[in-house]
Amino acid sequence: MRKTATEWKAYYSDPKFEQQYTYEGHDLGATCTEDGTSILLWSPVAETVNVRFFQDGETGKPYRTEVMEKEKQGVWAYRTKEMLHGVYYDFELVIEGEAIWSADPYAKACGINGQRSMIVDLKQTDPDGWLEEVSPEMQPEQVIYEVHIGEYSWDPSGGFPEAFRGKYKAFTCENTTRNHDGVHPTGFSYMKRLGVTHIQLMPAYDYGSVDESKESGEFNWGYDPVNYNVPEGSYATDPRKGEVRIREFKEMIKALRKNGFRVIMDVVYNHTYFLDSWFQRTVPWYYYRVHENGETANGSACGNDVASERIMCANYIVDSVLYWAGEYHIDGFRFDLMGLLDTGLMNRIEMELSSRYGKGEKLVFGEPWSASETPMEQEALPALKKNIDRLNPQVGFFCDDTRDAIKGHTFEGKTPGFVNGGKGQEGAILSSVKAWCGPGSKVQAPSQVVTYVSAHDNWTLWDKLSLTVEDEAERMRANRMAAAVYMTCQGRIFFLSGEEASRTKGGLENSYNAPIEINRLDWNRMYEQYELVEYYSGLIALRKRLPGLCDKSKDAWKRIRDEWKTDGVVGFLVDNHSESQPSLWETLCVIYNSRQEEIERNLPKGKWEVLVDAHSSRLWQNPFVTEGTIRVEGRSVLVLGQTGKEG
Repeated sequence: MRKTATEWKAYYSDPKFEQQYTYEGHDLGATCTEDGTSILLWSPVAETVNVRFFQDGETGKPYRTEVMEKEKQGVWAYRTKEMLHGVYYDFELVIEGEAIWSADPYAKACGINGQRSMIVDLKQTDPDGWLEEVSPEMQPEQVIYEVHIGEYSWDPSGGFPEAFRGKYKAFTCENTTRNHDGVHPTGFSYMKRLGVTHIQLMPAYDYGSVDESKESGEFNWGYDPVNYNVPEGSYATDPRKGEVRIREFKEMIKALRKNGFRVIMDVVYNHTYFLDSWFQRTVPWYYYRVHENGETANGSACGNDVASERIMCANYIVDSVLYWAGEYHIDGFRFDLMGLLDTGLMNRIEMELSSRYGKGEKLVFGEPWSASETPMEQEALPALKKNIDRLNPQVGFFCDDTRDAIKGHTFEGKTPGFVNGGKGQEGAILSSVKAWCGPGSKVQAPSQVVTYVSAHDNWTLWDKLSLTVEDEAERMRANRMAAAVYMTCQGRIFFLSGEEASRTKGGLENSYNAPIEINRLDWNRMYEQYELVEYYSGLIALRKRLPGLCDKSKDAWKRIRDEWKTDGVVGFLVDNHSESQPSLWETLCVIYNSRQEEIERNLPKGKWEVLVDAHSSRLWQNPFVTEGTIRVEGRSVLVLGQTGKEG
């Protein structure tokens, strides 16, 4: 009789299993070099394992089958002096007397739709100069721009070659312009002008919710992992050849970094596309959480939860992150539903990356929540917001408190925030300014806080404001104000691509599988809303000159002083002095006025230069001087700087 899920859980939870079957090597999967090929699979519960070889990744029967030898710690191995680059393979296992086929959970390459793994000599996939390619220099501030690979170049207005639209290759195109007009930059040139420093790519590993064999009509955000260590095929010019997606992914990364951008990868280690995964087929129920009654855990609301607290599962995730960082030169990782992973794992990932690349060189952050609770074992702590003090200070989290305080509840469309008519948010706004750090807070430093108001999830900022501010002119003021508020808060800055151009999805709240026509990045809009884009660009450029806000140290919150608030109005001073990052202004004065009417405020003594107001975020380039009383327009932010220390 076959074991039930709860019986498997009891079997794996026995300390003897961990002692006997924890494999410490980092060579699982297929490794191919000039010296030969090795294929290693961890399946301690298998009775026999064969590896089957195929000529392609989609059709046909195996042309050859080899018996794998069981080695130590549950590893099965096949080794040959043959160089099998380009050969496809899968496994035939017998577990509890039943024959099972599976692709390789550790695969580095695969065929179309990921159903067959592929052996690859990774050196043969390197673009010219790949080994010499390095990260751009870290800038004074990290400004993260979230981009979906398909959305980025799909719309004809982007001016990308038709064959590359929606593909990795679009990121290799230089000097693209709107509708090929030769005047209005898109792509790299546009993003450089905007001033962002990091491009966060939405899921680009091999995911299952898009049929790679179809040339059009398929769209998904990609939060449905199938092969964690393989690039997604639908973004490749030829998804049927496993090496093509690898080379083109590397070409994309190389082009981005050559143009000055560091690259962050959105990773989804908390669940898989389906429960009947390569994990499940090779080691049933080891990689997944189950409740005591045998029900599959579903804290992800996607059908399953990965058991990150189990040592071989944790090793898999750590090795996967290190693989992307090393082989693909990824500069940071954004963890989907990080609250379903455990704090021990997240700390280990950050420490491993810091050990190899230097502290803070590889950004690590995620969503500190889950859809519901999950039954972690071994007294593991979930990486939820309530446990943020148990994470290393370099492990960051998206701050939904700041997001909701500024624009209103993310799930309640007509519930407003500070900038769009909400009441009683002044205290939360002041806490946001200090990245929620200070006495009594679990947040250890602004390095932990990702400050934002929009991401791919839920309504875009513009669509959210459309539900709460009817007049379009007032809505635009609210949009500008929202941007100016979060860009004058401490923490790392993040926003969804197109937010700076009032991006809209027609009011659709959840567009994860909506047509690309709804999700695409509209490059025409970038210039139709050019004044708003310029406002964002000016804020970003100023932000990089304000060490008092860029400071990520544990005592950064102490720079914020003399806070005050009245109904709908908040103000504070910032100590902007820094030996390591000199600035023109020793002190900043920031005032947020969310009222619709103008207010007057007495400034601290001395002369102040106006850097930002309701209309321009580039006044700092040629500031005008004021003192005494200042007027602050309705629904606006005023930023002033003082060169002396009179403030």
